[in-house]
Amino acid sequence: MINLEKGQRVNVDLPKFTIGLGWDTNSSSTGSAFDLDASVFMLGENRKLIADEYFVFYNNLKSPDGSVEHTGDNRTGEGDGDDESIKIDLTSINPQISEIVVVVTIHEAEKLKQNFGQVHNSFIRIFDTDTQEEILRYELEEDFSVETAVEFGRIYKKNGQWKFEAIGVGQKGGLREYLNIYN
Repeated sequence: MINLEKGQRVNVDLPKFTIGLGWDTNSSSTGSAFDLDASVFMLGENRKLIADEYFVFYNNLKSPDGSVEHTGDNRTGEGDGDDESIKIDLTSINPQISEIVVVVTIHEAEKLKQNFGQVHNSFIRIFDTDTQEEILRYELEEDFSVETAVEFGRIYKKNGQWKFEAIGVGQKGGLREYLNIYN
């Protein structure tokens, strides 16, 4: 298993794998539970969605080509392990897709006055769907004081090889800001 640092890149040598996302929250700081949501943007060469249906999130759980499947919304982040997961099958991916961006946002962050500075132990990991063997893990250790959305990482194609890059960059505008960037 590889522990990644921000900006580090590694080859993804599995045609099928699962992306697990996890976090713990300090709910006492706002009085409300945190609902973090994982979203996936499937981009073409121009770094834009190839179609709206290739934005996979809690209201669109599967991409049209069947290569990306969100397993469902976790509204509290309670318990150990992955809070949300996304299954990836690179063997059935639309050939127009050259990048898969994984973003985590806080649902209704503005209204609830929540941000990633109140989220702890957040991570993204990639594991073999069949064997459950963890291939890589990236633990987000940044101190995000005002950000309501974080691009955890991206899977991209370079010279015919799929790679993972640990990103760890936050935005203040929530999911809307990423929709503006990638749409």
